[in-house]
Amino acid sequence: MTKPPRKFFEPLAIGAPAPWREIPVALERMIHFFPPHIEKMRARVPEMIAQVDVLLGNLEDAIPADQKEAARKGFIEVAKANEFGATGLWTRVNCLNSPWFLDDVTEIVGQAGDKVDVIMLPKVEGPWDIHYLDQLLAQLEARHGVRRPIMIHALLETALGVSNVEAIAAASPRMHGMSLGPADLAASRGMKTTRVGGGHPFYGVLADQAGEGAPRTLFQQDLWHYTVARMVDACVSNGIRAFYGPFGDFADDAACEAQFRNAFLQGCVGAWSLHPKQIEIAKRVFSPDPTEVRFAKRILDAMPDGSGAVMIDGKMQDDATWKQAKVIVDLARRVAARDPDMATAYGL
Repeated sequence: MTKPPRKFFEPLAIGAPAPWREIPVALERMIHFFPPHIEKMRARVPEMIAQVDVLLGNLEDAIPADQKEAARKGFIEVAKANEFGATGLWTRVNCLNSPWFLDDVTEIVGQAGDKVDVIMLPKVEGPWDIHYLDQLLAQLEARHGVRRPIMIHALLETALGVSNVEAIAAASPRMHGMSLGPADLAASRGMKTTRVGGGHPFYGVLADQAGEGAPRTLFQQDLWHYTVARMVDACVSNGIRAFYGPFGDFADDAACEAQFRNAFLQGCVGAWSLHPKQIEIAKRVFSPDPTEVRFAKRILDAMPDGSGAVMIDGKMQDDATWKQAKVIVDLARRVAARDPDMATAYGL
């Protein structure tokens, strides 16, 4: 049985802040990961804040076991020492069955709860994982006087998690969104690839044979198309946000951009950036094209209330294309608010 609507939005602890009714509007084209146990990376945070939409202190994968506590302390230090303005501050904690998870959450909320926007939870397998963190966060927010609810972002990286994706998306009003974790998901499914995101040269469709002995081209396909589509549907239908996760080949910018663009066209609002050069790729891909924005503005101007139908450049526009145009223009306005050059390009 699911909670009735009235209970769904009740705080889960006396004194905890009321859950969000709507996710706060934010520009989140990239979630930029940094390792907080490295002093040199902590020193670069003030510079990074101005460059990225979301800054995430990573405590989980890629942090050595003997550096987990240092990473947690480093993240808390960064949170306390900086003002983040319009840039989101997130952390990816260790998974629920790890020896570090409980201290990650209790220490971060206790010492920096009012600075943290989102906690990313790895290896979410069902709504029960979200329910546990939801209740724990409410108790800690109440204890430490945190004034606004910390949101939860689920990392989709197991076969069981994908099978429960709709229930995960609807599990709590704290849900911010989901990211696809292709490497762990590939291992969970028994997929025969060691790539972190992107296509695979052996996964494709073969062109028809033009004649006996004629060469046939294998067209590489996207291993993640189905899962991204399921994730986007689950997220959008529950009013939360879908993200593509990591692209691990830092030497192949073209493939990274292609994977990000596929995710953007499918409905993802952003992707992870693990290397500084992926920040610019994400900005380019997840910001709408100026030509599209200008055309979308013409649709909105011609149909102010979104009803009826008009002809623009010989193409019919109706209420459905008006909705598409509004999505593009709304995103363009958020981009323009942070990027003066793009504001000029958009004419906003």
